[in-house]
Amino acid sequence: MPWHNRAMYVIAIAWVYVTLLMAATEPNITAGMLTFVLYGVAPLSLFLWLFGTPERRRRMRARERAEQESAESVPESVSDEVVDQVVAADDRADAEKDQHDLRDGRA
Repeated sequence: MPWHNRAMYVIAIAWVYVTLLMAATEPNITAGMLTFVLYGVAPLSLFLWLFGTPERRRRMRARERAEQESAESVPESVSDEVVDQVVAADDRADAEKDQHDLRDGRA
């Protein structure tokens, strides 16, 4: 995590602390809850969402780039004939063939 993101979370934690103390000094519970929500949670959510947007975009672009690179590394059209030729050339997964080879002493 880059240092500027850590600083953003330090600011957020400090703001929660300040608004919690502000809410604790209110004369009744309703005013304290409204103070905490309207001065603390709502603006903090907006702050984190706005300042987290560049990081979300970077992660999305990196994920798209990785998906594109993985899609380019695997050929799109591998025909069944090529696969059959490769499998027929060295088919170690054919249990019946292996059992016949063992029985005939070729293994």
